[in-house]
Amino acid sequence: MKAAVIESVGRAVVAEVPDPTPGPREVVVEVAACGLCGTDLHILQGEFAPKLPIVPGHEFAGEVVGVGTQVTEVAVGDRVAVDPSLYCYECRYCRTGHNNLCERWAAIGVTTAGGAAQFAVAPVANCVKLPEHVSTQDAALVEPLSCAVRGYDVLKSRLGAHVLIYGSGTMGLMMLELAKRTGAASVDVVDVNPQRLETARRLGVSASAANPDELDRPQGWDLVVDATGNAAAIQDGLDRVAKAGTFLQFGVADYATRVTIDPYRIYNQEITITGSMAVLHSFERAAELFANGVLDPEIFISDRIPLERYPQALEQFASGVGRKIVVVP
Repeated sequence: MKAAVIESVGRAVVAEVPDPTPGPREVVVEVAACGLCGTDLHILQGEFAPKLPIVPGHEFAGEVVGVGTQVTEVAVGDRVAVDPSLYCYECRYCRTGHNNLCERWAAIGVTTAGGAAQFAVAPVANCVKLPEHVSTQDAALVEPLSCAVRGYDVLKSRLGAHVLIYGSGTMGLMMLELAKRTGAASVDVVDVNPQRLETARRLGVSASAANPDELDRPQGWDLVVDATGNAAAIQDGLDRVAKAGTFLQFGVADYATRVTIDPYRIYNQEITITGSMAVLHSFERAAELFANGVLDPEIFISDRIPLERYPQALEQFASGVGRKIVVVP
């Protein structure tokens, strides 16, 4: 079968690889679409993946075409979205319900072969059936949405909060859509990319700007979300949190990224700084939200690119052109 392969740092190709074979509790999925993510760029840059080469792709959905000998939950022909998370269920963090912090954390498309291919293998427990009205190609959005749902679990947002989001890429826009549905009094978005900021306006924001100084909230925001991973944005966002407010580090920063905090202000104003890591007990809820129309795929997905052009798709994604890019085998 054909698959994208990140062969070495900075090099991605499309190559023929062996067809996957399911284990007893696994299924083979014929991939309908696989989304690109910042994590894929980190893998390309030599981070995250424990070893190369690797078939990337952790945001995917497709049709079940093969099942293991002990699989009864799904059948050939079922359409599924796949949660890429792989946990040990044995370490302290798994035993205390923090599986996303598993000491042996792994993920399809990060540590094992992923969905940027014609076929992919997944544990049956990671497969969520799609209702008839949901397009399989669009369902590649379920995985990033599940990360956004996890982010709002961490925020424990209260009704009437004023929210500021840095970044209007896919994840920032998803956080915007969820903020609108969790009782926010206002949702403002900041981005230096005018095309992406225009999409945020299209979805409906209270205010938007290239710089928060242009926004009229001198007392700060109750909830500040960084969806960029950019050091300058993170540093600025930390200073915009209102008294008793919360800053959420949601964007994936480079390992070397550093910012400065003001410990006295954090103490004196009771500011919370927290993070959200991937998916935790949120994939099924994201699938239900998606099926109920929380996102408009036509707005979120800007490009559907053939798998054969995966390296070019990565280049486009890295350049910041478009919104969610999916590759289609």
